[in-house]
Amino acid sequence: MNEETQAIQVLKELAMEGLKEQRRARRWGIFFKLFFIGYLLLALGMMLGLGRGLESKSALSTADKVSAVVEVKGAIMDGAEASADLLIPSLRKAFENPKTKGVILKINSPGGSPVQAGYINDEIRRLKEQYQNIPVYAVVMDMCASGGYYIAVAADKIYADKASIVGSIGVRMDSFGAVDAMQKLGIERRLYTAGDNKGMLDPFLPENPAEVAHINSMLAVTHQQFIQVVKQGRGERLKNNPELFSGLFWTGETAVELGLIDGLGSESYVARELIGAETLVNFTAEKDLIQRLTEKVSLSMKMLLNYSMTLGWI
Repeated sequence: MNEETQAIQVLKELAMEGLKEQRRARRWGIFFKLFFIGYLLLALGMMLGLGRGLESKSALSTADKVSAVVEVKGAIMDGAEASADLLIPSLRKAFENPKTKGVILKINSPGGSPVQAGYINDEIRRLKEQYQNIPVYAVVMDMCASGGYYIAVAADKIYADKASIVGSIGVRMDSFGAVDAMQKLGIERRLYTAGDNKGMLDPFLPENPAEVAHINSMLAVTHQQFIQVVKQGRGERLKNNPELFSGLFWTGETAVELGLIDGLGSESYVARELIGAETLVNFTAEKDLIQRLTEKVSLSMKMLLNYSMTLGWI
């Protein structure tokens, strides 16, 4: 009986030791998970550019004069970073600041909505009229195409890198057709509308020549609006080249020859040599912090979930 009691005691001790080991392993697991989440949050803060505002405030408080930067980045569309709702207040703050000696539109965009680009172009021209002593320069980064160029021509002068992509003065509308695929799959299209043209451009129905003609007419009107804005902004600097408004795009080096831009140079060059205020201050507004955090945290949590599954945590 004594030996049996000792054996039970040994088993209890082994079981308790096993439980302690599991607790230790669990604690280390929790520690590493929290460490990883903390690392993600730190990276998230860096991605959100939380330090940029502090740097700008510091530069603005110490400099006598500044070159105000407003970034046009990514697709120009409602709800995006390059939307009129975000860029117009940024432009107003840049012009209104008493230390602003010149404004730089830092553009890196493939284009987007002609409506949004039109709003921004109109506001730049309005602000130029109101603040006639503040010059406006557009500086192209990798790309200034279509709607990006629509905005750029509102500037007094445009500069780019020799390898930047500039141009694409045209209008497009994308769609697709799946009529043959539906026939092969034996799928019947059922569409109910009130209004003869309410189902216009339905990708599951054959093209209607009258509808296509109407769309082409709309695109032609929008294209002419674009051309007039470019001519208004660039004037006699544009060369007489029939391909300028064909939708083609060129390198910055060729764009100088065509009169699409005025020269080659970076934002630092423009600030230092042309504006005469080497200190750059970014006035670009960003999305609401909660919205940006939600977007970034959602992405981070997806990454964490995938990583956790890979490591066998869940």
